[in-house]
Amino acid sequence: MLKNKFLSFMFFLIITFSASFIGAFTTINYKEPWYSQIIKSNYNPPDWVFAPVWTSLYLMMTFAIWIFWHCKNKDTNTVYIYFLHIIVNTTWSIVFFGLHQIFLAMIVLVILIFFIIALILRFKRVNLVSYYLMIPYLLWCSYALFLNFNLFLLN
Repeated sequence: MLKNKFLSFMFFLIITFSASFIGAFTTINYKEPWYSQIIKSNYNPPDWVFAPVWTSLYLMMTFAIWIFWHCKNKDTNTVYIYFLHIIVNTTWSIVFFGLHQIFLAMIVLVILIFFIIALILRFKRVNLVSYYLMIPYLLWCSYALFLNFNLFLLN
């Protein structure tokens, strides 16, 4: 399945960026006025930071799974875990911006971080490039958990 490198890259790009598109749609349609009215910590970056950071992370995630997919030692269960992780990633935006549930979003982030760590460990066994491409994502999601926790405390 998907041995063609271009087609497999496009497949993983579409799957990965589907989370971005759903998250952006939810954010654009349900963020305001709620998000402007909640109390934010001084650690929150300006809103303009999020789009370029997430775009970069989604690209790195795409390359990580694509490179992994073309390794001889790949484990297809890891690809399934990747797909599940994309669903959890998408869920955070829906829960946080769509449903305005800060605590539940924090739980989703913990689950997401668990999936990211599992992927990182699985990637490390097969391909170090895939492994390293996921580290910034883990760091950013850990920071997001910190921000989410602060929002929970403040609101």
